[in-house]
Amino acid sequence: MSDHIVKAYDEDLSQLKTMLAQMGGIVEQQLDDAIDALYRRDTVLADRVIQDDEKVDMLEHQIEEKAILTIAKRQPLARDLREIMVAIRVASDLERIGDLAKNTAKRTHAISEQLPRKLMAGVTRMGRMAQAELKSILDAYARSDAAMALEVWRSDEDLDALYNSIFRELLTYMMEDPRNISLCTHLLFGAKNMERIGDHATNIAENIHYLVHGKPLAEGRPKKDVTSSLRIEGFRPSDE
Repeated sequence: MSDHIVKAYDEDLSQLKTMLAQMGGIVEQQLDDAIDALYRRDTVLADRVIQDDEKVDMLEHQIEEKAILTIAKRQPLARDLREIMVAIRVASDLERIGDLAKNTAKRTHAISEQLPRKLMAGVTRMGRMAQAELKSILDAYARSDAAMALEVWRSDEDLDALYNSIFRELLTYMMEDPRNISLCTHLLFGAKNMERIGDHATNIAENIHYLVHGKPLAEGRPKKDVTSSLRIEGFRPSDE
């Protein structure tokens, strides 16, 4: 391969990484603003999160186009091909995280009453944990650091455990007083969005490991969300 072709290919990869860094920065800000908007019931800030989602979608499309064009022009192999394929996968996960941040922000418009401090504190804490996972995994991707990615991958257990706790607490509030059902349902969706963001961060972690080592992680994913199989005391089967 000539020096000219190598240089051109390196420039293509650099452009892909620049676009991904830009996309990651927007998504990080979306998530930060979505958490604040929900906590403060700030509909103006929530609308900004919703509007920014168009930028994320556009960048994902541009990254896909750039990646496909690079494959067609350069016909990369081995690690070079993994770089491009992983870039497409990371962009897809970032787009989904942006969607989840947008959906969380939308809840702000649906909540009119004062949020119980204890309940909101748990959801906010989940949001900050998801934020930390996202920041760390983006740093790991920028550095191609598989060890750092593995730390994020394992830390998702903590986010799942907190989600299980919040899920039970919100159900208790709804069972104690039916007037809490609407509010708690919106908070449940917000908490679930944060849990799903953690899942997308672990997706990115697995792709970083694949990029660096050329093979998938041998360990099973540390998934600790048990809410789908949780039985609620006091509910008859016909209620479920």
